[in-house]
Amino acid sequence: MYNHQLDTFLQVADKGSFSKAAVDLYISPTAVIKQMNLLEATLGVTLFNRTHRGLTLTAAGKSLYHDAKHIIQYCGEAADRARQAEAAGRHVVRVGSSPMTPSTFLTSLWPSVLKKCPGATIKLVTFENTPENARRILANLGEDIDIVAGAYDEAFLASRGCAAMELSREPLRIIMSASHPLAGCGALTLEDLEGQRLLVIQRGWNRETDRLVDDMRTSGRDIAIEEFPFINVDIFNRCEESGELLVGIDPWRDVHPLLVSKPVAWDYALPFGILHAPEPTPHVRQVLEVVAEVTARD
Repeated sequence: MYNHQLDTFLQVADKGSFSKAAVDLYISPTAVIKQMNLLEATLGVTLFNRTHRGLTLTAAGKSLYHDAKHIIQYCGEAADRARQAEAAGRHVVRVGSSPMTPSTFLTSLWPSVLKKCPGATIKLVTFENTPENARRILANLGEDIDIVAGAYDEAFLASRGCAAMELSREPLRIIMSASHPLAGCGALTLEDLEGQRLLVIQRGWNRETDRLVDDMRTSGRDIAIEEFPFINVDIFNRCEESGELLVGIDPWRDVHPLLVSKPVAWDYALPFGILHAPEPTPHVRQVLEVVAEVTARD
């Protein structure tokens, strides 16, 4: 509701440093500086005295610092009232949707949900899949987005401050260009991967991808491993253009129309499910309980 640059402004003001604020916000110092420059340009004032000893607030900055906290608090209260008003009339579940977080997982489940929750409906909320957005959304599930699909492990959930309900265990696959020489194969073997470059999301995202990387690097096979920082459309475009192989999961197979997903004769699988707030609202909890019942029967 409010300009999220105010959150960044408060962090910078409290830390007295762009770089220290960037650490807490999980973004780069450059991104913090750009946000503050844009905020100053929008307001037409200088908010910080920039010196070699650090940052201090100008008179305008001190004024905004005082008001920003009230603005954020008021917007939070206004959002709560709006959500309560909406919930009084119908039970809307806001589902986050991006190419890497598909909403199609609900297609087969929703008829069963409606039988138990006749007032439930879905509102899709699309978002750009960036590191900053991903962390902000997962840390604030229940505010603008109630649930989102994704792969995870316990360390991932703890670091993002959210909870999850497992829907499946997704085997790690190889995603490649449809024109790649291996695209015509069935299930791949490690021998097929000799001489290839595998792109794997960086260490710490999931223990199963970490385990795969460790095993490949100690296998003695001629398989190059490159870790990349974040999964987004760019990495899929790179696979199509370069012929490199992406380690991924089936829910990502439709991100790029010219890529195909192939099973591999190995034993790595990620939990995949519905990410939600640790304490979801009653109607979201009810939907999750119905989904849990349906998946347990299946």
